[in-house]
Amino acid sequence: MIMGFTKPIEHSNLITKEGDLMNPLYVGIDVSSKSNVVYLMLPNGDKVCNFTVANSHDGSIQLVKRILSALKSYSLDTVLIGLEATSVYGDNLVYFLREDASLASFNRKIHVLNPKQVKKFKDAYNDLPKNDFVDSFVIADCLRFGRINKEVYFADYRYKALQNLTRARYFAVCNLTKEKQRFMNLLFKKYSTMTQEKVFSNTFSTTALAVYDEFKSAEALAYMDLHELTEFIVDKGKNRFPDPDSVAKAIQKAARSSYRLPKTVNDSVNQVLSISITSIKALETQIKEFDKAISAQMELLPNVLTSVPGIGPVLSAGIVAEIGDINRFENQAGLAKYAGLAWTQHQSGNFEAESTRLICSGNRFLKYYLCEAAFSLVRCDKEYSRFYHLKYNEVNRCQHKRALALTARKFVRLVFTLLKDNRLYRDAD
Repeated sequence: MIMGFTKPIEHSNLITKEGDLMNPLYVGIDVSSKSNVVYLMLPNGDKVCNFTVANSHDGSIQLVKRILSALKSYSLDTVLIGLEATSVYGDNLVYFLREDASLASFNRKIHVLNPKQVKKFKDAYNDLPKNDFVDSFVIADCLRFGRINKEVYFADYRYKALQNLTRARYFAVCNLTKEKQRFMNLLFKKYSTMTQEKVFSNTFSTTALAVYDEFKSAEALAYMDLHELTEFIVDKGKNRFPDPDSVAKAIQKAARSSYRLPKTVNDSVNQVLSISITSIKALETQIKEFDKAISAQMELLPNVLTSVPGIGPVLSAGIVAEIGDINRFENQAGLAKYAGLAWTQHQSGNFEAESTRLICSGNRFLKYYLCEAAFSLVRCDKEYSRFYHLKYNEVNRCQHKRALALTARKFVRLVFTLLKDNRLYRDAD
């Protein structure tokens, strides 16, 4: 042990569920962008060694050599490797350790631990300092106690490849949403009434963006020739407006009642709006490219979820990429908890709280795609629509969020069943 910590109850061997004897070496790794700090621990909690290697291919080779040396020196047959989830810094190391042939003869298990779990475990030691060597010790000791998540899942790299695309799309959608929110705030400064009255059914349509960008002020738009404005609407809208003259009149009316900005302020707003429009178009193009790449990747994987009404290739891909092999979940409740669609329990004695919050943990990407798919299903399926509106009307606060979370939880049961049985969806009607 280190620093005179009291050792937990010693146990030299472990018995697996299958009845096989395990004599494990525990390897705790504190990962950073440049280096990995490693702590090797014996089954009884004693320290083998701790050292630092570069977070690189060569450094990982050195790490494996030290692990093999310890396994042979202490006649151990199992190696349990743990590291915290640290963005992208640990991914390459996990791939390397999983693919390394020299560890294949041993019972090798790799765990990526939730940093919150490691921190809570560390809190049990009230005199531990904060440094990389101590953190690697805590990870190794956490492995030894065994209260950890299942082995990290990398059974099929096609799911990981798909996950790279679906997560990148998720971030692009988040960026687009934020950019549109900033745009609307600026647009109110330039055309306050136009945003209030929603002259355009789609605020970000090609015609609407052209009006916002090409007319430099509300004043210029308010008093231009109506015939010219109508022709502008027809041209930018590619003659799709059924009554472009009424649209032009509505635009001018809104422009006339909008606030007038000082010229210096108005010029800066125009610049920012123009840049924002360029960013919005770029992000929309980016998302379309992701959608094409996701559809192509999904052709390599079985996909029964597209048989559900309203669930297209992108939403189904986001769900499948995060779930991977459905057989790693024992039941639908386990899948729901993994997605963060489970509720905390608040009970004491005879009291049981009826209203509780969603758990804070869970896979945020899977939760996002499940909620998006559930809301799409609400618009396409009578049963889910009925269920959503029933839950919506049960409360007066946070109605949409609550109803959507409950609908997504209901959808998890359907997802689990379809993937588990590998069968297509059939409407009960």
